[in-house]
Amino acid sequence: MAAEQSAEHFRGQARLPGFAAPRRYDLRLTPDLAACTFAGSVSVSVDVAAPTRFLVLNAADLDVAPGDVHFAPKGSGQVLLPVEVTSALEDEILIIRFNEVLPLGEGTLVIAFQGTLNDKMKGFYRSVYELNGEKKNMAVTQFEPADARRCFPCWDEPSFKAVFKITLEVPSETVALSNMPVVEEKVNGPTKIVYFQESPIMSTYLVAVIVGMFDYVEAFTADGTSVRVYTQVGKSAQGKFALEVAVKTLILFKEYFAVPYPLPKMDMIAIPDFASGAMENYGLVTYRETALLFDERHSAAANKQRVAVVVAHELAHQWFGNLVTMEWWTHLWLNEGFATWVSYLAADRFFPEWNVWIQFLEESTTGFRLDALAGSHPIEVDVNHVDEIDEIFDAISYRKGAAVIRMLQSYLGAEIFQKSLAAYIKRFAYSNAKTEDLWAALEEGSGEPVKTLMHSWTKQQGYPVVSVKLKDGKLELEQTQFLSSGSEGVGQWVVPITLCCCSYSVQQKFLFRGKQEDFNLSGLVECQKKDDFWIKLNVDQTGFYRVSYDEELASRLRHAVETNILSAADRYGVLDDTYALCMAGKQKLVTLLHLIAAYKNETEYTVLAHAINTSLSIYEMMAVAAPEELVNMKKFLIDFLEPFAQRVGWDAKSGEGHLNALLRGTLLSALAELGHQSTIDEAVRRFNVFLEDRETPLLPPDVRKAAYVALMQTVNKSNKSGYESLLKIYRETDLSQEKVRVLGSLASSPDPDVVREALNFLLSSEVRNQDCIFVLRGVTAAAHEVAWTWLKENWDYIAETFTGHLLTYFITVTVSPLATDEKGDEAEEFFKSRTKASIARTVKQSIERVRIKAKWVKSTKGEADLGNVLKQLAHKH
Repeated sequence: MAAEQSAEHFRGQARLPGFAAPRRYDLRLTPDLAACTFAGSVSVSVDVAAPTRFLVLNAADLDVAPGDVHFAPKGSGQVLLPVEVTSALEDEILIIRFNEVLPLGEGTLVIAFQGTLNDKMKGFYRSVYELNGEKKNMAVTQFEPADARRCFPCWDEPSFKAVFKITLEVPSETVALSNMPVVEEKVNGPTKIVYFQESPIMSTYLVAVIVGMFDYVEAFTADGTSVRVYTQVGKSAQGKFALEVAVKTLILFKEYFAVPYPLPKMDMIAIPDFASGAMENYGLVTYRETALLFDERHSAAANKQRVAVVVAHELAHQWFGNLVTMEWWTHLWLNEGFATWVSYLAADRFFPEWNVWIQFLEESTTGFRLDALAGSHPIEVDVNHVDEIDEIFDAISYRKGAAVIRMLQSYLGAEIFQKSLAAYIKRFAYSNAKTEDLWAALEEGSGEPVKTLMHSWTKQQGYPVVSVKLKDGKLELEQTQFLSSGSEGVGQWVVPITLCCCSYSVQQKFLFRGKQEDFNLSGLVECQKKDDFWIKLNVDQTGFYRVSYDEELASRLRHAVETNILSAADRYGVLDDTYALCMAGKQKLVTLLHLIAAYKNETEYTVLAHAINTSLSIYEMMAVAAPEELVNMKKFLIDFLEPFAQRVGWDAKSGEGHLNALLRGTLLSALAELGHQSTIDEAVRRFNVFLEDRETPLLPPDVRKAAYVALMQTVNKSNKSGYESLLKIYRETDLSQEKVRVLGSLASSPDPDVVREALNFLLSSEVRNQDCIFVLRGVTAAAHEVAWTWLKENWDYIAETFTGHLLTYFITVTVSPLATDEKGDEAEEFFKSRTKASIARTVKQSIERVRIKAKWVKSTKGEADLGNVLKQLAHKH
């Protein structure tokens, strides 16, 4: 019985005890924006379900005086005062002990508390903005995954859902927002009290409060739901595009989930300091400015697409996540994988000309890359301590999660999938669900063995590579776990195979359950006699697995790529699989180079962008593996890219599409990075005009980043004028997207001293903490070791200043690109004494990547015919 335990018993537990649960919170907060502190009180209706002398809930970084806590059992007329109130810091819990056993049933727990508006972008924090040239503080919340406890004492786990009634006392001139609409405001001279409508039942991580000065634009859905986009004062016009997308998305999802949007309003707001991309708080979604604002004149096509996809992702959560919530963080992927997948569904519906399902393959690839590490984790990951949660907001939960949902949807069929999903949402509305519950609903709706099929994809880490041989008209398939290191994993999957042969008109579908199987495909033999015979598994790349073909089948596929017979998704897939197999030492680099050359007539943006990025990463590693071949490699790549660049040019053609705009920036950036002189000269010419006149049509937003990268190729220690000019643009613009473009280019100089200066700049007060990652991302191959040395020198400051995935990003981006065992040893040694639970997974994964690259470098050094093949390819073009 819980009544006998001591306070010690509650420490070191993964979850809160279940003997008491909150039903309703009455929360009052008074932030002091100048002093960056807040005071508050919370009155919680608690249901005591088992005899106990304790109440245990979460609290962190809050001051609670024992005299400010009491409990009143319902209807008893008495008030119980605790004999002891203990804050267990490392467990982030508050243990309240009473002398007597609490009566079963309802009671009210009242706690008063004080806290600080912190600078860590989590909990209740401050963000800084400018109003009429003056710096001001706004108060913002970010509670996911486990930081509501930094704002008020609460049962801070997703399954403890409750109703929230929020009241704020704020300066009279400010705008105060929360999840629900305002019911009443009472102005009292310099301050006002704002009362919000009571919320439906929801989890603590979705509660939101924002106080500051804002403008907004507003529209209404056909059902009369108010939708607003809040921005900094003077920027509301930049909210119009997101507003249009939001209104359409709410209507689409109401139809798709067959449940109306559950709240009376939907506010979306741009926050200047924000650690992630956006957060789906119920009815009050917060965003980075770059993910919500769109400026017709100065935003690029890529910015427009990002806004559309992120808005759709966050609004999907209003159903999938907020209305139906995961039971515990083990099921995080349900939220994130699903919202990622369905955001593409929405973007495709509204902007079919963007071909977003082909672009979705880039999400799958990011999932593939992480999941091919021995240090990956299953989609469903056991979370034993709150410190472990942040690191699973990663490419497995989001991207692999989205990819396996897409695989399942294409296996079951779109209509059955959607109907079963709507049934699941209805069944679990206003409550919590586990992964199994979703499988049960889909199995019921489809009659397919969904549980058996999906367990192999969510319970074990990794994925298979299916090897294909053709013998006597029979296909021999074998599956093994794919690992980038080239070693053999032990995993085995139920693989939904799709396959076509010589045309897309007839497709075969079956579940491949064994290690090895032969498939007798009728009709295959007739088809085989043709000159243009080919076989493609994983049609349109809807499955989360790789395919390795024998030499004959691979060369047939290369021919099918060259002659443009394959679909765009399949052209992407053939390249992506070959690159991965080459990195794992399963195929030769020359095979991959021949394949890249086959894309010389590519027409689809995503496929060509993938060929470019693949080429650049090979180029980077060859700098270590075969520096003597770099000249030929550079010539081959420039010859490959030049004809495309001549076609798209620097200036947009009238009536050209979104994808051409994306391609132009990608191509010109790549040529600049490769040191292509005429691209650099043209970029510098246009940049100089732009520097004098920011409205010039000579440097439209789609090519600005490329021009900045090109300009930085001309910068070195003795001539830093280009670097200074970029800083001038950075300091003068108030558009976050422009700032990010500059930051992403600063470290792309070939001179290590300039790179070091750019890295030091990112730690200066001029760069918001949320934006440091963009400078790191721009570090070029020549400077990876500079960045690594810099990280070690500044580690103590970085580890102190950054938290969550901003900190893990520093590690991933600086350690992963290193490519020798000696650097791997160095990193291992360095982090040995510096690893905490919150970064352990990232450190392990990053060092593993270094080992894989080092192994690849060694094997590539041994490829005898590499030089000859490069010369041939360079001449061929």
